[in-house]
Formats: sequence, C-alpha cells, structure tokens
Amino acid sequence: MPHDLPAPMLAKAVAGIPDPAKHPGGLVFEPKWDGFRVLASWDGESVELGSRGAKPLTPYFPELVDALARILPEPCVLDGEIVIAAGEPGSQRLSWDTLSQRIHPAASRIAKLSTETPAMLIAFDLLSVGGESLLDLPFRERRARLENLLRDAPHPLHLTRTTEDHALAERWLEEFEGAGLDGVVAKPADQPYAAGKRTMLKIKHARTADVVAVGYRIHKSGRGVGSILVGLYDEHGELHNVGGVSAFSDKRRLELIDELEPLVSGVGEGERSRFSAKKDVSFVALRPERVLEVRYDQLEGDPAFRMRFRHTVQFERWRPDRDTASCRFDQLDVPAKYDLADVID
Repeated sequence: MPHDLPAPMLAKAVAGIPDPAKHPGGLVFEPKWDGFRVLASWDGESVELGSRGAKPLTPYFPELVDALARILPEPCVLDGEIVIAAGEPGSQRLSWDTLSQRIHPAASRIAKLSTETPAMLIAFDLLSVGGESLLDLPFRERRARLENLLRDAPHPLHLTRTTEDHALAERWLEEFEGAGLDGVVAKPADQPYAAGKRTMLKIKHARTADVVAVGYRIHKSGRGVGSILVGLYDEHGELHNVGGVSAFSDKRRLELIDELEPLVSGVGEGERSRFSAKKDVSFVALRPERVLEVRYDQLEGDPAFRMRFRHTVQFERWRPDRDTASCRFDQLDVPAKYDLADVID
C-alpha cells in the first residue's frame, strides 16, 4: 500500500557559501550528495522509497528496503540521498554511472547489481517518527531528533555530517568534491520543513571550459536549435562528445540555425539512454570548426579515461580566437581525490 509522502523540500542555487550571520536563526551546512534524492518511509510493515519526482524507487533498491526494515527502530519518514560508492577501500568516491545502472526494467538485473554494487542511504532530515509529524518543527530540532533516531544505525544507513562553521563549510566545498560530492547545502536552522519549496541554499562548483561545437538537435517545438552538442579532443587527437548546451531563448534558437548552417556536414546518431530507449537521438552534425566557452559544475567518468559533463552546461560565449585543437580533456579542472569514507565518517 503506498505511503502518503510529502514533496521534498528543495534548494535554490547561490554563488558562494552564505554568511550565517546574515540569516536570522543561523544556518546549518551539509555536504551535497550526488545521488538519487529519496523520501524513505517505514510504517512498521513495509518500506517505500519515493523519488523527488514522486516516482517509486522501491523496486530498484531491494537491499535498502531489506536493510531499513531491519535497522529503523520505529516507523518514520527520512529525507536523504541514495548513493553508491566505487573504488578500492581508502580511495572510494561516489559513482553516478554505477547508481544510474540500477534503474533497469529487469528484476533479475536489479537483484544482481544489488549484491555486486549495493547502495547506501545518507539521511539528512526527519519528517515524522512514531506517527508524529515533525514538518512544523525548526530544522535544528528535526536534526536533533534524527541524530537520536539513528544513533546506533549501521551501514548502509548513514547520518550526514553538519556544521555551523562557515570556514569548515568552505573547506568541505573544496575537499569533498574529490570524493564525488557536488557541493554544500545551507539550511535555515529555525525554519520548518517546506515541502516543494526552495528554502534551502545550494552551493555547487562552477568552472569554464573551451569546447568544440560538433552538432545540434532541433528544439522540441520543431523550430530552432534546442541544444548544441559539444566535444573535446583526447591526447590522440580523437574528438569525443562530452555533453550539450541548451536554455536558449526563442529568438536565439532561430538565429543559431542560420549561424551554424555553413558548418552542417550531415546527420549523426547519438547514444541511446536506457531511460528513454525510444527517444530520437539523431542530430545535425557540424564540422568541428567553432569553439565556444561553457560553464560546468561537475564531471563524471574516470579521469584516466573519457569524462563527460555531469549536467547540461551553460553557454558563455563563442571563442573565435581559439583553435579547436586546443579544446582538450587536459584543460578540465579535475578535483583532487578524497576518500568517501572520510566524508561519511
């Protein structure tokens, strides 16, 4: 029977770590985990894992369902993040690629991966416990109740660390990226849980890179450029697709069709996603002759091999002064390695 879960509280992006002194009631800082946001509910009989988009995650993480039913001391609703660690002990980091493989239609595949690459749940808020709703309590009180509830919780359930120290939050932003995390979250300490509202603040990494325009896809409206596909060269001179740039205005989408027309070289076929296998992934291929500068926040993939932009990147400007051959992977700012265990513990 489905559990009645509220919409998760959301965050709005800010440029840097905010000053707690400028926020009445203070701020509590947390690492920003890069996984699947989840509301995990245990009613004493069954566990339900609900995603940010209200889609059920329960079928995809049977190991967490079993573990939470054993671990949680009483009925409750946790707000947290499902993550998977990859790498050797002592040098582990979060793996988005491994986590995303868990969304698979075959139950046999899910069962296999649940033992080969088991997930963890990082808890950072408590919405109810023992039938008592905590939504109206300030975060500082909810956090204290969460600490009490999970005081003796074993792996794979973990309580995220927190701090009210601005300088330590700055250090987390720099260091924890090496373990695969993607920033820091600031929560108003005296505020209730605002379901579906952006009352938290998120601070993510922002960098720029010069990339080559390798193609574009038509906007879903059927008019203009929806996204520009971009690439980088490896050390052998091979060009690899590393992501896309979108969020153009209606006017700009139409202008780009004309601007890019002289570079059109044919039609290409992109990689299909297991999440949308029937989606048209063809694109208009371009001769790799134009360079643009983009803003990006995080990379995915192994630095020793090919990497990609984790999210859609933002257009900064065209760079007619740059040679396309200079758009190489080695320009990317790859964070220093940091062991995930040091973040969790």
